[in-house]
Amino acid sequence: MTTASARELLELLDIEQLEVDLFRGIGGGGETTTRIFGGHVIAQALMAAYRTVEDRLCHSLHAYFMRPGDPSIPVIYQVDQSRDGGSFTTRSVVAIQHGKQILNLSASFHVKEDGWDYQHEMPAVDGPEEWPERHELRKAVADRLPEKYRPDFLRERPIDIREIEPRDFFDPKPASDRNQLWFRMEAAKGQGAQMQHCLLAYASDMNLLGSSLRPHGLTWFQGKVMTASLDHAMWFHAPIEFADWHLYDLDAPWTGGARGFNRGLIYTQDGRLVASVAQEGLMRPLKPKV
Repeated sequence: MTTASARELLELLDIEQLEVDLFRGIGGGGETTTRIFGGHVIAQALMAAYRTVEDRLCHSLHAYFMRPGDPSIPVIYQVDQSRDGGSFTTRSVVAIQHGKQILNLSASFHVKEDGWDYQHEMPAVDGPEEWPERHELRKAVADRLPEKYRPDFLRERPIDIREIEPRDFFDPKPASDRNQLWFRMEAAKGQGAQMQHCLLAYASDMNLLGSSLRPHGLTWFQGKVMTASLDHAMWFHAPIEFADWHLYDLDAPWTGGARGFNRGLIYTQDGRLVASVAQEGLMRPLKPKV
């Protein structure tokens, strides 16, 4: 089933070429209306890089978030074709709004080669059908939010997420940093390999920073912490079919200095490791209002 929000996301990632190495992506949409979702900018930047690469797929990307994105205007993506080698291609992408950089991304692309195979096993967890849908969890607690925030909280989103053992939004208990969720986007069915990478890059920013909040009994809804993604790294290991369920196995081995370090491994439902993710995020204590 292709929802309106899923169609919108596919359209957002079909960026417009303005000139050689210059592209324009539409803001808005995604996970929030107050600023551009970080995964949105990463995915569009990766697509801009892909528009300058032939016959090889991304194996890694590294990005820094520099300023919040403004959802009311487009984002300009300027690609630097850094290197075209025999086996590897490198691209650098700068995302610009209001004349200033909001994200820098470097990505590397690799020809297909054979090698030795090894991976960590997927954790044993109940399947996605055992857990409630994200919109069901939000609908059940929407009346605990001020009325002006409810439409954004409840609106349709493109990625289907099923958290394993979801926590209370407003009064969570301290918990292990280790956590998992299932996610997919049914509308990804039939999309090409490049779009599959961009969709997974978009989704990889979901719930990742939240891992570092868990040991402290924090969520975004309490008004106790200011959060923002500072950087994002991702490695693609195997072909992606994001229409199918994937398990996101998350942890946060360290927090301190108003920052938290978060990691994620992404598996297919049959246990194949297809991607790894790392991100450091801001988690600055907020002073209580008096």
